[in-house]
Amino acid sequence: MTITKYFLMLAGLGILFGPAAAQEQQPMSFFITSVGSGDGGNLGGLAGADAHCQALATSAGRGDATWRAYLSQAPGGGLPQVNARDRIGQGPWYNANGTYVAYNIDDLHEDRNNVRKDSALDENGQMVNGRGDQPNRHDILTGSDSTGRLVPGSGALTTCSNWTSNDQGNAMVGHHDRLGGPNASWNAVHSSRGCSQQDLVGTGGDGLFYCFAID
Repeated sequence: MTITKYFLMLAGLGILFGPAAAQEQQPMSFFITSVGSGDGGNLGGLAGADAHCQALATSAGRGDATWRAYLSQAPGGGLPQVNARDRIGQGPWYNANGTYVAYNIDDLHEDRNNVRKDSALDENGQMVNGRGDQPNRHDILTGSDSTGRLVPGSGALTTCSNWTSNDQGNAMVGHHDRLGGPNASWNAVHSSRGCSQQDLVGTGGDGLFYCFAID
């Protein structure tokens, strides 16, 4: 064996430069909010939801990135339609522990993604309660269908009045643990009972939502 081949073999095994050089951990670019707004589906609109993502990321040491909430918005009242998938960049995305969630926007919306209970962590790298835990918090607000777009024909009925209502309407939610519901989707399983904090908790949620770094 030549010297060159020997050194290449050692480097590939992580022996020459150590494990850190062999695989550098990716910075966090995805998380589930550890807490919601506390006011049900009233997140202060998309801008308020984005600010919540940014604040939580900053508290976790990732405020250097720009964060967006994975939420859709219905047209009306001077607001345009916004699809959640169009707000979050192109990926790739990794959780707080450096584990991949999805490599690109298409993978995220196919079964190639890695949104699962043990990988869809909060900004602090903690697992979010799912079905079977007390309390169950697996209902994640999205207002979206499985493709990441506003639910067709829904108007503002699946977005808690475009994330400004803690009373009327409801919200489409996904299950981060992929449990329960007919399609066990991470972003579109069923509508909440209503938009109040009590209603969100009553169907297995806590007003949490997904956040993605776009840069």
